Amino acid sequence: MKILVINGPNLNMLGKRNPKIYGTKTLADIENEIASYAKKKGIDTEFFQSACEGEIVNKLNGAYGSADGIIINAGAYTHYSYAIRDALEILDVPKIEVHLSDIHARETFRNISVIEEVCTLQIAGFGDKGYVMAVDEIIKILSEENSKR
Repeated sequence: MKILVINGPNLNMLGKRNPKIYGTKTLADIENEIASYAKKKGIDTEFFQSACEGEIVNKLNGAYGSADGIIINAGAYTHYSYAIRDALEILDVPKIEVHLSDIHARETFRNISVIEEVCTLQIAGFGDKGYVMAVDEIIKILSEENSKR
């Protein structure tokens, strides 16, 4: 099983960007925690980060048929990227939207996620633990699907 973890703009600046909201861990720290946790569960992980919308779309398109699940923190693209939304919609795998902060308790423009309706689940406000929660959710969803077969 393979999970693709995608992070959008400014997430490469974690640890430096507003630690009161986003925490003090770097993206590399978080990726290492996810990879270690997933490996214990027998899952391979692939990580991708970009500030470029088209690169994220291309990565999602390339995941078709090769990823069993997607974890995405689209950053600011969450609120307005219909291109990323459409790329997610194409994928017939569990897709978990993750946000470090509670986007529903922040500025009004952050309350809206255009990708939420094409994702299986949204996890927001649990800090970096949200990514590990997303791994568990993908495992749960895929296990339920396999048991129905």
